[in-house]
Amino acid sequence: MTADPHFPNILMIRKLESIFTLSDEEKQALRDLPIQVISLKDDQDIVRIGDRPSQCCLVLEGFTCVYKLTSEGKRQIMALHVPGDIPDLQSLHLKVMDNSIASISPCTVGFIQHEDLRRVCEHYPRLTAAFWRETLVDASIFREWLLNIGRREAYTRMAHLLCEFLMRLEAVGLVEDGFFDLPITQAELADVIGTSSVHVNRVLQALRADGLIQTKRTQVTIPDWEKLTVAGEFDPLYLHLEGGDAA
Repeated sequence: MTADPHFPNILMIRKLESIFTLSDEEKQALRDLPIQVISLKDDQDIVRIGDRPSQCCLVLEGFTCVYKLTSEGKRQIMALHVPGDIPDLQSLHLKVMDNSIASISPCTVGFIQHEDLRRVCEHYPRLTAAFWRETLVDASIFREWLLNIGRREAYTRMAHLLCEFLMRLEAVGLVEDGFFDLPITQAELADVIGTSSVHVNRVLQALRADGLIQTKRTQVTIPDWEKLTVAGEFDPLYLHLEGGDAA
């Protein structure tokens, strides 16, 4: 991670500015927010269903997931969160967590106390609107994921997911020379798109064979954005990004 002590705050500002226009005064108020930074291993719970947190979690490095388990212990990943995201922002107003959040990869996260977030929102009402918009965008992404899992074939689901992540990572400056890091196992991808890890492997092979993606370890390159968007039936409208179009 960068040595800049304000990096966590800057990343949060960058993410909010991708969906909401902030004034210089509002950005300074966010820079002044105290954030406790910690490192996590992969597959480590950050908050569990039933918890009553007093702080929100800002993802700084790595990926986290929102998940729920069936009574048999089968996991469905409901959302993936990238650097700049605050996956439990709803805990400001919902006292009890109705889902769990865990690290997917080794992560760095920053914890912001609820009382500090409430204070800055009271002083800067437009920041309340910015955070509200953040939760509304999360809900929009959830609706798109529901459509993806419920009505699209696995090949299309995966293409759609990769299109989404290119745009979300690009919004916070984490796409370089056309590639991005996707530190997610095939078993975890299976929990995301609702299929088996064996089928995920077949789908990724098919996407590579069709020239839609290139992979090297955890790095993904998209050689032909237009073809991938067609394969994934991808329309970025649901991301509600300021400035709009794709890669």
